[in-house]
This record gives sequence, C-alpha cells and structure tokens, in this order.
Amino acid sequence: MFCFRKIAAYRHRTPLKPPESQESPEPPEAKIPRNIWGVSITSFLTDVSSEMVINLVPLFLSSTLGVKTSVIGLVEGIAESTSSLLKIVSGWISDRLARRKWLAVAGYAISTAAKPLFALAGSWGTVAAVRWTDRVGKGVRTAPRDALVADSVKKEKRGFAFGFHRAADTLGAVMGLAIAMLVVQQTQTGEAALDRATFQTVALISAVPALLGVIVLAVVTHEAPGNGQVSRKQFRSRHTDRTDSKSQEKSSENTDQTQQDARTARPGIRQLGRPFLVFLLIMGLFDLGNSSDAFLVLRSKERGASVSEILGMLLVFNLVYALVSIPAGSLSDRIGRRKVLVAGWTFYGIVYLGFALAETLWQTWTLFAAYGAYYGLSQGTAKAFVADLVPAQARGTAYGAYNTALGIIDFPASLLAGLLWEGIGGWQGFGPSAPFYAGAILALSAAAAMWIWQYEPAPPTGTSTTTI
Repeated sequence: MFCFRKIAAYRHRTPLKPPESQESPEPPEAKIPRNIWGVSITSFLTDVSSEMVINLVPLFLSSTLGVKTSVIGLVEGIAESTSSLLKIVSGWISDRLARRKWLAVAGYAISTAAKPLFALAGSWGTVAAVRWTDRVGKGVRTAPRDALVADSVKKEKRGFAFGFHRAADTLGAVMGLAIAMLVVQQTQTGEAALDRATFQTVALISAVPALLGVIVLAVVTHEAPGNGQVSRKQFRSRHTDRTDSKSQEKSSENTDQTQQDARTARPGIRQLGRPFLVFLLIMGLFDLGNSSDAFLVLRSKERGASVSEILGMLLVFNLVYALVSIPAGSLSDRIGRRKVLVAGWTFYGIVYLGFALAETLWQTWTLFAAYGAYYGLSQGTAKAFVADLVPAQARGTAYGAYNTALGIIDFPASLLAGLLWEGIGGWQGFGPSAPFYAGAILALSAAAAMWIWQYEPAPPTGTSTTTI
C-alpha cells in the first residue's frame, strides 16, 4: 500500500523541465540586434559610395574647374545646412508616426539617385546642385536612422551600438577611398590634379554600393518597439475595447486616461528638455570652428600632396576612426559620455592647431591619423548622449533638432573658414593657417564649457520633464 501511494504521489508531481530548458538563456544584450546589423551594413555600403566621390569634389572644383576656396566653402556650407534643416522635420515625422525605417530608406534612396549625376557636372553650379540633392537624402534619413539605433538597444549598451555603427560606416569609407585611389591610379597618367574623366568614372561606380545599401536597409531592418510612441491606431483600439467591455462611466474615465497618455507621448520640441538645449549650445560653440573637412583636403593639397596621397591620408583617417569608435563607445558606457566628449574635443583642438602649423607632408599624414582618433571618440558618443538627455518618444525629434542646429552652424563655419583662408574681393584673408587656429580656439572653449556643465539625464518614458 505504501508503495502504491508513493507511486501515485510521484505521478501527480509537477514534471521536471528538460535539462536543456534549465540552462539560463544568453542575455539579449550579449548579441548585436538585427537592426544594428542592418543599419551598420547599410552605412558601410553607403560610405563606400560616398567616400569614393565626395572627397574628390573639392579637388574637382579647385583643380579642374578653377573655383576659389570661398566658393567651395559656400557650396559645402549650403550642402550641410540643407541636409540639417530637413533632419528636424524628418525626426519629428518619425516620432509622430512612430515609424523610423521607411523614412530612413527614402533618404538613402534619394542620395543613391543623386550620386551618378556628378558624372554630368560641367560647372560648379551643377556640382553644387547634385551635392545639395545628395544632402537632402542625408537630411531625410539621419534622424530616423539614429532613433532606430537608439530604440533597438538598452541604455547601458547604447554607446557600444553607436560605436559599432560608426565603425561600420567608417570601414566603408576606408574601402571607398581605396577604390577611388585605384581608379585614379589606373585612369590618370599624372596625379597632381584631378582629371574630369576620372571624376566621372568614380561617380558612376559609386552608384553600385549605394543601391545595395538601400536594399539591405529595406530587407533586414524592422521597426523597434522602444520608441515609446502611442500611435493613432493603438489609441482608437484602446478606446473601442474599453467602451465595449465596461460601463459608460468607467469607459469615460478610461478614455480620459488614454487621451492623457496620448498627449504625454505626443512628440514635440517641448519634450526635449533644458539639458538638451544646453548641450546644443555647447555643441554649437564647438561646431562653429568645425568647418567642412574639404578644408583639410585643400590644406593637404596646399602642402604639396598629390591626389593619391590625399586619398591615402583620408584612408588612414578613416581606418583610425573605425578602430577607435567601438572602444570609445564602450568607454562612454562605463565612465560617462561627457568625459569622452571632453577628451575628443580637446584632441580636436590640438589636431587643428597642428594643421595650422604643419609644414611637411609627413606631418599632414600624422595629423590625419590623429583626426581619426578625434572622430572615433566623439561622433558616436555625442549621438548616444543625445538619447540619454531626452525621453524615448522624442528621440526622432531630438536627433533632428541636434543635426539641424549643427547644420545651421555648418554654413557660417565653412563660409568663415573660406573667408579666413582666401578672403573676398580685394581682401586676401589671413592665409591657409587661419581657419585652423580659429577651429582650435573654439574647440578648446567648448571642451572647457562641457567639463564645467552639470546635467541630469532624461526621466523615464511617460514621466514629466523640464521643458525648454
């Protein structure tokens, strides 16, 4: 009897789970999410395309078309400003719709369509029009793409995610520059100046990786659930379910609560908060001295570098940038974004001071490598810092505002650099070193302001925040 009771009791026990189910699963953050892979591969392919042709634009304008430095500054300034003015609109729309992916896809597609048109350029006005169209695509895609990256990872892995994305982007630049060097060496007999035919060939080849990047983004990525947004469809569904299942009085109370949730989740500038505004002001001070990298190319040419040597310098710059990006992003996860940004901006000031004083080509090569370290320290970290400062449901708007503010400043920064270098009209300017002295002073001032500033991170999604 005892034996039968024991057997019956054993049969009624909760069955044990199989041994394999008792093993703790690998934490999600240990793997790189699919969205991060998709966005990173797209950026890799797009930068293969962009760096093939964009870095040759100032050389084409100056050596082939004979355009003055001040005009090149105007073209680059308007291009970046055009891009950035669209970013806040695109970011706001992505928050409003709670959709990031297809806005990003559309932006990449616009840039892809524009790049082959460089092959038709015969005047600086045509080059400017194509360059501006390409930047329109960048303006549409950047804020939704960055918000998609931020939405796809937890806060403690955000620095790593942006660092990984920047590393992939920059490795694409390395490959693009290597392809451009190969084309230049195969199509030109002399490398002191850029031939029109060489520029056209590079522009046509650049369309292939750009198109592949658009396809990857469309196929691989998906909308992430981390944007904190309440869509109109969800609002209507929530309202209908409550009305059908509860009494009129209870339904009314729930509807009021739902409307309150929708208002809280609605994206807008007011949700960005005072800390974000202060960061924009400090970043704007830095960016006023951060003129287009076209001036680094022109400085190298002025120091006697050939087309292939300039492309080689840019390749070294991007290689260092790629190597530093992931460790710098992970470092910002551990010690804080502010410290890494201060280090990056200080390093930028030292590098720009070096460009102002450079006399030989080996010094220019060294400075390009050091410039890559600045980029690796700062670019991904700054974008991760933006996500730290604002609520999740306002990230698209925040990235749009961030890029728009910097883009507005890019225009006077590049125009000022061109004027300081070569002047205007009868004024001859202060010479090639002047823009770099100005950039060093402004960068070090911004680093000091960033070090002094004390900030508070964004409150959790759904709670109130200090408004601007």
